[in-house]
Amino acid sequence: MITSSTVVNSVVEKLRAALARGQWRSGDMLPGQRELAEQLGISRPSLREAVTVLETLGLVRSMPGKGVVVLDASAIDLDDSRQDSAVAGASLEDVLQLRYTLEPFIVGLVAQSISSKEVGQLRLTLMDMREALEANDSEAGVNAYIAFHEELFTLTSNPIFQSVVQQTSNALKQSAEVLRNSPEHLAERLEENEAVVRAIRSKNSAQASAEMRRHILREGQRMGIELNIPEDNLSV
Repeated sequence: MITSSTVVNSVVEKLRAALARGQWRSGDMLPGQRELAEQLGISRPSLREAVTVLETLGLVRSMPGKGVVVLDASAIDLDDSRQDSAVAGASLEDVLQLRYTLEPFIVGLVAQSISSKEVGQLRLTLMDMREALEANDSEAGVNAYIAFHEELFTLTSNPIFQSVVQQTSNALKQSAEVLRNSPEHLAERLEENEAVVRAIRSKNSAQASAEMRRHILREGQRMGIELNIPEDNLSV
């Protein structure tokens, strides 16, 4: 089933692409809501949500009684190569700091709205991790670990997060080599991620966030990194 957030994300990307190729230039007004919604084949509420995202990104501005004006189309860059380069140059500590900042908050949000079907999918991915552990297949274990966290990223209903968490996903993949080189820790990762899912299944946002913080701090310890987290009193 296509969720509202999925539709909004798709519309945001379509509009960004149109702005980037010059369909509308800085100072131009976007077509009216009804016309634009019909062009995109979406509902007007979904269009309004997408415009709100674009406003948050500083690309357009809604002007009451006039419509939506394009601010600076020349600043739009759909080429992710610079972002990929920045991620590639990140240290393991950088990766963990990013994950610690975003993932606990994301799982807290997910716990509030997740469906039983989505919980089931998370548990299936953890089963893949367990099967990899039992088969002593470190490659499959790492792939399942990354897949689990990427699934968590996709479950957030905040359309802005959908864009931001892609960087977390890319950063996680950057650390995959380290994960492959420490297969002895797969059992610990599995146990910690199972604790996250139990909290999510119980719709306990605070516990889900706490379990994710513990997991990432322990990941740092396993990598020999003590994260410098401001005002963090969490015992690990």
